[in-house]
Amino acid sequence: VCLTCCSRDVMVKIDQICHKNSVKFFTGDVFGYHGYMFADLGEHEFVEEKTKVAKVSPGVEDGPDTKKAKLDSSETTMVKKRVVFCQLKEALAVDWSGEKAKAALKRTTPDYFLLQ
Repeated sequence: VCLTCCSRDVMVKIDQICHKNSVKFFTGDVFGYHGYMFADLGEHEFVEEKTKVAKVSPGVEDGPDTKKAKLDSSETTMVKKRVVFCQLKEALAVDWSGEKAKAALKRTTPDYFLLQ
């Protein structure tokens, strides 16, 4: 479900319905130069391709680069990952007075507060 130009109450209500029924939910809007996008994908599983790091043998002298790990782009491995997304209601209900939230405040875009 994709929503735009909706009130906060409507977005929260539809997200709760989607989350309950395992339906992916996206919402967003733009206000001049500022905008936001929120995604509640519920439990999302995906596969990530990781490049294997080639180990440099200690007997081989290769100059100053011998201490750096080298990436071997020909060898990759697939890693299955799982992410659990929060609901919109939870994302909007953050208590900014706590110590943990104060640390997150530095990484939070000011556009988050536009939505508030």
